[in-house]
Amino acid sequence: MRFVIIGGDAAGMSAASRAKRNKPETEVIVLEQTADVSYSACGMPYNIADPARDMNDLVVRTAAVFRDKQGIDLRLGHRVERIDRTTKKVMGLSGDGKPFEVSYDKLLIATGARARLLPIPGMDLPGVVALKSLGDGRSIKSFIEGTKVKTAVVIGAGYIGLEMVEAFHERGIQVDVCDIMPDFLPWAPKEFDKVLRDELKNKGVKFRMGTGVNSVEQVNGRLRINFSDEPLDVDFALVGVGVVPNSELAADAGLELGPSNSIAVDKYLRTSDPDIYAAGDCADAFHHVTGQRVWIPLALRANRGGWAVADNLTGKPSEIPDIVGTGVFKVLDLEVARTGLSLKEARDAGFDPVENYIQSRSRAHGHPGNQTIHVHLVADLKTGRLLGAGMIGKEGAAHRIDAAAVALHASMTVAEFFGCDLAYAPPFSPVWDPLLTAANQLLKKL
Repeated sequence: MRFVIIGGDAAGMSAASRAKRNKPETEVIVLEQTADVSYSACGMPYNIADPARDMNDLVVRTAAVFRDKQGIDLRLGHRVERIDRTTKKVMGLSGDGKPFEVSYDKLLIATGARARLLPIPGMDLPGVVALKSLGDGRSIKSFIEGTKVKTAVVIGAGYIGLEMVEAFHERGIQVDVCDIMPDFLPWAPKEFDKVLRDELKNKGVKFRMGTGVNSVEQVNGRLRINFSDEPLDVDFALVGVGVVPNSELAADAGLELGPSNSIAVDKYLRTSDPDIYAAGDCADAFHHVTGQRVWIPLALRANRGGWAVADNLTGKPSEIPDIVGTGVFKVLDLEVARTGLSLKEARDAGFDPVENYIQSRSRAHGHPGNQTIHVHLVADLKTGRLLGAGMIGKEGAAHRIDAAAVALHASMTVAEFFGCDLAYAPPFSPVWDPLLTAANQLLKKL
């Protein structure tokens, strides 16, 4: 069997490696348009923050290892431009501009997602960069060091944007952040937003929320960010306004699309063509809480998806689990985490949601290092089922959220979650963990 993979990052290389491990006789060909494969994209903001680190430190496994040790035919600089489902071939251009075509028995589309750019003048100016690929990371780090950047703006206050706020701050760069949305965390209660705003203010980070950028221009060798009010002059602009799935190949081939134009797949990662699979940031998923199709591109799903595709192709039927949308990020000294549905999302999904917010402590009363932690839970009034959770604080939010995520996967009620035997020791938690306290308070509302 010839297994062809379009895209050589998380989902693509996970599928390639596992297919060769499951059935070494499988012919695996990977077509990757860039010069990089198998790297930790999520580590880029932290690498950029440290001038002593090389961006290549994020490479998990080199192309040579895939080729020489695993027998994978990995072809870099090969951009696929068309899929012909009738002849079962993919066609494109190699790095030297020569056309190529490769036939397949089974095909995996693992083309990922790309950074969204604003439809405004100035997005192509030097020093205006979005962070998505390892090449982007190299460009940003090179620009910062080569031009001695002293001021920067982050356009977009999502996960990547706020992680880059921290990266710039760590390098001693004065940073402003702006977003068209009025709140930093639109899925969370107002108390979360205040915690984040206070942290930014305390660290000297300026922000403009609820205002969009009209254009970017170059003035006297610097970038002028034009808002509807007073402009801002900076040395560098990081654009972090989200990503879009690279699904055009699939669409042009007549494959069915899902939410946000991601590629629609079933629970075996099959597309509407039984010989073509899709996995990673280009593909959709099913949400365990709602049962609906969603597009929430996250790293674990991509790697797990690659494994599942390889298992299914090599005689080990594997149904990929649904997701609950668990996410976490760090900004300055804060940990921000969420899983499941927000109040609005629960309402839109047809639930009758009830929410509760509490403020608790990360450790036992009086224990050194104790920090405030904020917890938000959402449940369904009719069934008592837990629907979502969010946490923010300087300690204890990032890993606690996993308990709530497991509860969502188990379809627990709030009462069942409150009955869970969570760990306690003074350096790690109060006797009543903040999640248990929040669940108890929510039970009263239910």
